[in-house]
Amino acid sequence: MRKAVSNVGLIGLAVMGENLALNMENKGWRVSVYNRTVPGIEEGVVERFINGRAQGKHIQGFTEIKDFVDSLESPRKIMMMVRAGSPVDELMEQLFPYLSEGDILIDGGNSNYEDTNRRVILAESRGFLFVGAGVSGGEEGALNGASIMPGGSAKAWQEVKPILQSIAAKAEDGTPCCEWVGPAGSGHFVKMIHNGIEYGDMQLIAESYWTMKNLLDITNEQMSAVFSKWNEGKLRSYLIEITANILKHKDFKYGGWLVDNILDAAGQKGTGKWSVINAMELNMPLGLIASAVFERSLSNQVDLRRKAAMQYHHSPKKISSKQLELVQDIHSALYASKLISYAQGFAVLQKASDEFAWDLNLASIARLWRAGCIIRSAFLNDIAAAFEATDRPAHLLLAPYFKNEIKDVFLGWRRVVAYAITEGIPVPAFSSALNYFYSLTSEKLPANLIQAQRDYFGAHTFERVDEPRGKFFHENWTGHGGNTKSGSYNV
Repeated sequence: MRKAVSNVGLIGLAVMGENLALNMENKGWRVSVYNRTVPGIEEGVVERFINGRAQGKHIQGFTEIKDFVDSLESPRKIMMMVRAGSPVDELMEQLFPYLSEGDILIDGGNSNYEDTNRRVILAESRGFLFVGAGVSGGEEGALNGASIMPGGSAKAWQEVKPILQSIAAKAEDGTPCCEWVGPAGSGHFVKMIHNGIEYGDMQLIAESYWTMKNLLDITNEQMSAVFSKWNEGKLRSYLIEITANILKHKDFKYGGWLVDNILDAAGQKGTGKWSVINAMELNMPLGLIASAVFERSLSNQVDLRRKAAMQYHHSPKKISSKQLELVQDIHSALYASKLISYAQGFAVLQKASDEFAWDLNLASIARLWRAGCIIRSAFLNDIAAAFEATDRPAHLLLAPYFKNEIKDVFLGWRRVVAYAITEGIPVPAFSSALNYFYSLTSEKLPANLIQAQRDYFGAHTFERVDEPRGKFFHENWTGHGGNTKSGSYNV
């Protein structure tokens, strides 16, 4: 006898998958779950979940994919929480024979948006619908409410909307942090930029901690108190909150503070790198996030750094006489640099929207990130308001509110970068943000010399200040070159 029909199916019972299944059931949905069985690797996963955390709940477990699909009401809604890349393609091919026209597949993993572009076309060619949904919030968000960024087959939205919005985090005004992003792979593109900003935020907070630790006579407990205070104001965010908790966490195995006993080698899964690569493909600057990605790579060269440190020794001087002032300046540097990071990220989103005809609503995206996700921050409402203004700015830093915010913290930001560089403390994200600001706000840059060099050695041509944009010239710099020139283009 067939078991009761489920409203939604979920495949993949790792940390995110099982917590999302519990979240769905808690919101009143009947859920079917499936996990592949691989002898010696993934055995008994479904049974452990059904007999453990899911016991007594409206959750059915399956180890055969056909039985799993048959347990779902029509149109079937199946959320896949599996590793990005080929596992998603393989799973889709396994599901296709058992699906019916109009059934919906939802990829909730960190897939590359170009893969999602392809999968939307493939699914629709078979008569199915495909949603690429970025999900942010980690284990806690999956269980209690995440930020969800769905895009893909527009016809799927009304079917999946009740489920996805029910399991999403709720902002302070009660709005679910889940709204339709746009067509094709736009949902996963937005999640990718979210993760890039996350890389930047984490690097900036780490530089704030490191500057305090090296320049001030301050304990981890005192730094924890500083971050806790910051979390009550303009810097209020999830990452600031957990930083305060991390800094005061004791190492119960060896004593002291646990953070001091953690090796300084940071991992990464690739979405930050994708952000930088795709920004470059769109010819958009994303320098702060690039710095954060490269610093993680450099951090892993532990042995090389230790050898180099023995040959180039830095001894920062404590600035205890100006401790309170420097703490405030670090706050200024962190706040200003975070604004730069978000401004760069939203500029890339706008360029992608224009390039791919996605018609992204940047205000709506800012609101999706107000709760549940890792980068939830106090100023996301201000970002949304800037993009909804009648005189919408060409760049976030040109919005009146953010222009005034930058002016208020500018001097402290500069002082921190100067102090750190003078004393040999690496602050690549702080300084990248400051240099981006200087370049953005400079009427003239030295790119005229670069273009002259390109024309000199490769006849790449140049534009003139006394001629209209788009009109190109070539100079015979040596007097014995030819008049042949290269075509003008931008990658």
